[in-house]
Amino acid sequence: MTDITLQMARAAVDAAREKSTELSTKMNIAVVDAGGNLKAFARMDDAWLGSIDIAIKKAKTARFFDMNTGEIGKLSQPGGALYNIEHSNGGLITFPGGVPIRRGDTVIGAIGVSGSTVENDHTVAEAGAAAVS
Repeated sequence: MTDITLQMARAAVDAAREKSTELSTKMNIAVVDAGGNLKAFARMDDAWLGSIDIAIKKAKTARFFDMNTGEIGKLSQPGGALYNIEHSNGGLITFPGGVPIRRGDTVIGAIGVSGSTVENDHTVAEAGAAAVS
């Protein structure tokens, strides 16, 4: 399998939503397919409107580079090898909350989460990705 199915994408969203509820946060949750195209999305009640775009861009960023967005953020600091990368590809998000979704060694999509602290965003995204892997 080289691409996430709708059923898997929904399972990732559901798991992320459950983890968000457990953490008492309101999240926007986006799942993209292997091509970086939006496959599933959920905006929890009262989640910030401004986080919709961030969640989608976190998912795309994680898929474009097949790594957690927080790791890209470490490399994109002033003086870093990827400094200013967030200005490429129509805008990337380089702080935690985006995680690739893998089946074995193959990246089949990614999840992006936004609406709380970056630590909570990352935890929720990991829960979503783990539901599929």
